[in-house]
Amino acid sequence: MIVDLTIAYSSLISGFSIEVVRTVKDHGWNATNLNIYSHAGTHIDAPYHFGVNDKRIDEIPPERFISTAHVLTINVTKPKQLITVYDFAEIADKIKPGESVILKTGWHKFIGTEKYRNELPRISESAANWMVNNKINMLAVEPPSVADVNNLPEVTLIHQILLGGNIIIAEGLCNTEAITKPKVQLIALPLKISKGDGSPARIIAIQD
Repeated sequence: MIVDLTIAYSSLISGFSIEVVRTVKDHGWNATNLNIYSHAGTHIDAPYHFGVNDKRIDEIPPERFISTAHVLTINVTKPKQLITVYDFAEIADKIKPGESVILKTGWHKFIGTEKYRNELPRISESAANWMVNNKINMLAVEPPSVADVNNLPEVTLIHQILLGGNIIIAEGLCNTEAITKPKVQLIALPLKISKGDGSPARIIAIQD
C-alpha cells in the first residue's frame, strides 16, 4: 500500500501561486506558470538553507531520499508543544543508523489557518541532538518547520543541529493518519534544483 504524504499545491499554501498562460481553446494546449517559494508546502531543506555548509539540494546523493522509516505518533495537546528526547523512547532501542523518522502529529489538518504556522509542535534541542547521535537519515514532520518560525534563534539552532548532523529535513507532510504500520519505506524526492537551498518534494510511504 502506498500512502501519499504530499500536500497538493493550491491557494491554501503560502508561497505558491499559479497563472494560466496557455489554453487548449486559444493556443492548442494547457500550460501555467508556477511561482513556488522553495520551502512552501511539502519540501526538503538543504544544509545551505541555514548556512550549515555549502551543500545544496542537488548535491545530496539520491540514495539518501529512500530509507526505512519508523513512524512515531506524538499526541499534541497544547500550542507550540515541545517534542523532547523522551518522546522517542518508543523507538530508541529499535532504530538503526541510517534509518529515518516520521513524526505523526495530525498537524496537517490545520493547513490554511494561522495555527498551522504559529502554534506548531517543535523539536527540542535534546531531541535534535538525540537524532544526530543516533545517525538518523531523515526527519519528516507535518508542520511547515521543525521549530518555531517566529523565533529566529530557536529555528536557527534546531535546523543547524539537524542539518549539521547530516540529517535531511522534510517538512509539510500530510495524510499521516493513513499510515498504519510502525515502520515503512519512505521515499522523499525533491526537484533537482541547481544550487537550491531547498525544494518541493513528492513524499510517499510504502507499507506492507
